[in-house]
Amino acid sequence: MEEERDYNTEVVLENQPRQMFFTKLSRSEWYLLTFMPFTEMDRIVSGFTSRWTAAVWLMFLLILSVLCAIFGKYFQMTKQQIQELEEARKAADHANKAKSEFLSNMSHDIRTPMNAIMGMTAIAITNIDSKEQVQNCLRKIALSSKHLLGLINDVLDMSKIESGKMTLNTDQASLREIMDSIVNIVQPQVRSKRQQFNISIHDISTENVCCDSVRLNQVLINLLGNAVKFTPEEGTIEVALYEEDSPKGADYVRTHITVKDNGIGMSEEYQKTIFDSFSREDTARVQKTEGTGLGMAITKYIVDAMGGTIDVYSKVGEGTKFHVTLDLLRAVVQEADMVLPEWNMLVVDDDQQLCESAITSLKSIGVNPDWALDAESALKLVEERHLRHDDYHIILLDWKLPGVDGISAAREIRRRWGDDIPILLISAYDWSEIEDEARAAGVTGFIAKPLFKSTLFYGLRQFMNLEDDEQDSGEAGISEAGLEGCRILLAEDNDLNWEIAEELLTEELRLKLEWAENGQICLAKFEASPVGYYDAILMDIRMPVMTGYDTTRAIRKLDREDAAAVPIIAMTADAFSEDIKKCIDCGMNAHISKPIDVREVSRQLLRFIKK
Repeated sequence: MEEERDYNTEVVLENQPRQMFFTKLSRSEWYLLTFMPFTEMDRIVSGFTSRWTAAVWLMFLLILSVLCAIFGKYFQMTKQQIQELEEARKAADHANKAKSEFLSNMSHDIRTPMNAIMGMTAIAITNIDSKEQVQNCLRKIALSSKHLLGLINDVLDMSKIESGKMTLNTDQASLREIMDSIVNIVQPQVRSKRQQFNISIHDISTENVCCDSVRLNQVLINLLGNAVKFTPEEGTIEVALYEEDSPKGADYVRTHITVKDNGIGMSEEYQKTIFDSFSREDTARVQKTEGTGLGMAITKYIVDAMGGTIDVYSKVGEGTKFHVTLDLLRAVVQEADMVLPEWNMLVVDDDQQLCESAITSLKSIGVNPDWALDAESALKLVEERHLRHDDYHIILLDWKLPGVDGISAAREIRRRWGDDIPILLISAYDWSEIEDEARAAGVTGFIAKPLFKSTLFYGLRQFMNLEDDEQDSGEAGISEAGLEGCRILLAEDNDLNWEIAEELLTEELRLKLEWAENGQICLAKFEASPVGYYDAILMDIRMPVMTGYDTTRAIRKLDREDAAAVPIIAMTADAFSEDIKKCIDCGMNAHISKPIDVREVSRQLLRFIKK
């Protein structure tokens, strides 16, 4: 108390331990003295301790549950990430393996034609005095070179796709011209393997559409190339084209293209990856067949870019069918009036769908047609007409009819009813090998399948004694002779390319060719020439001093009558869609890719010079 400080001690009162506490009350002279039994203190402390312990445990459990949730989520995310990483690793391993296999295949596939080219060249040099041996070597060199070019094009296209640089060049296109081109390209391959090749169209409401015709050609060439490649000798390949209304509206037409074969087919497992890059089925049936494994990936990319779909149906040992569906914009074209006299005509083909389609087209242009599926039925119809003194005016005969073929049927018609009725042979094959036999049997001419309405009109109207100068450049009968004497200015900076072009174009097409070593010389020669002196200009693109683009723009700006009208056609190794578009945009009329294809040069020159 003297020190005025709190005091605490333990005392015994009434034989019980007590806790004594002494303290001075503030602002008072009084002191507080308390005695607390230990049992009560223990109860309070014990209660406080138990509550604190419970709180601590509760807090601990709460923290533990939060930590478990956090770590659970973390481990879940980690597991998912690990799984995704594992899948990515497997995909990368698969891609690396595919590319390794691709490089291995490409090494083999490129060396094979290169070996043929080098070997045949050596043999030709050794046997230079043997014309027959040299011709045989050159033929094999040409085939190997064409195959090698196809491999290189696939690799370059895939590179463009993977870099996102492949674009579509949409322009007006003729489905008839596209299909004619495909037939011409595939004929030599089909003939070399003695395969049956059938092409048919039906329900065609629109021949002219807007699309990238070069890329659509590429799709068809890839599909047909595979069909020929994986179909054995004497197998069958069928191509069909038909149209229907598009769900996108009246301005569009839904176009279906199918390519079917009875070749080796493919497994269900491979069908799932057929459109992947560098993908080739790894079986003994396929390993002996050369290719990059890129064709189908490129095809799928093009079809997707055009807003279409491509489906595959296949079974091992039974063949494969590809079905391409495209919604194409109808081209606004002022079509020529296609009207023929009310002739009585007979169409003979073993494909009923083709007959019905041809009949519909012929009726729409004014003809009264009948049809038959074989030669025997056709001969009966011809006889019935003859007895009624109402003979057919024209007869269309398929070359490869069942039983009695078209040539034999023509020979029998001539024997029994004379030479008055024109007989035209229709076929999807190159008839050059049978032309002499067909002419001797009495065949008047030929019309190539597929039988579009325009194909029939232009092929038949010659019998109306119409002038030929309005005929379409794709019509049968136009030949390279129409270019003889045409004066062509060729801009080309490479001496070897000039030598090749001069030899091919002057010898085969009888052109008068002049050489400009670069764009500036080309411009100067054209400026110095009289108006109308050059019938056309073949323009390389990558030239020193002045490029082909700049030269074309400069020519088009000249103040002379023929500056805007002279046909300028690119002839260059720049062959992608964007290159073609750039050529057209700068004022050129068309594009031809190198190596030089004489038939394509002829077709383009005829197309524009005739205009």
